[in-house]
Amino acid sequence: MLVAGTVLSLASCKSSENAYRQAYEKAIQNDEPKAETVVSQPVSTAQVKDDTKEAEASAVTVREEKVSVVSGGNSLKAYSVVCGSFSLKTNADALRERLAGDGYSALVVVNEAGKTYRVICSSHDTKEEAVSARNSFKARYPDNSDFQNSWILYNR
Repeated sequence: MLVAGTVLSLASCKSSENAYRQAYEKAIQNDEPKAETVVSQPVSTAQVKDDTKEAEASAVTVREEKVSVVSGGNSLKAYSVVCGSFSLKTNADALRERLAGDGYSALVVVNEAGKTYRVICSSHDTKEEAVSARNSFKARYPDNSDFQNSWILYNR
């Protein structure tokens, strides 16, 4: 009797298992994604680069000071890359000459508020240009910790 009950229970499970398998396979077929046509717009790499530059530039802190040129010419623009600050003009001039030897149009400016001499390695019309120039300057002198601390000055 025990054997007959076991056989009967196994036989009843087999039909349920078969029904579940059929239902499962049908559900899988209905869930398969249909092929869709996707139309994508081409993305300009120039626009992506511009957006990246703007985002990077907006994250950079700019220090505002009123400065005037004391040596090296008069090509001071709105945004400048400052690579050195000195209390003595002679030290600032020495760094300006070194940078001029490396091909930079360096300037020495004086901060009218604190009488600090700033050495500017390049000057630009826009913040984005200045940030890019600062990054290039830092990349050119990776082992100079003073130059790695260069910053952007906005001349008011």
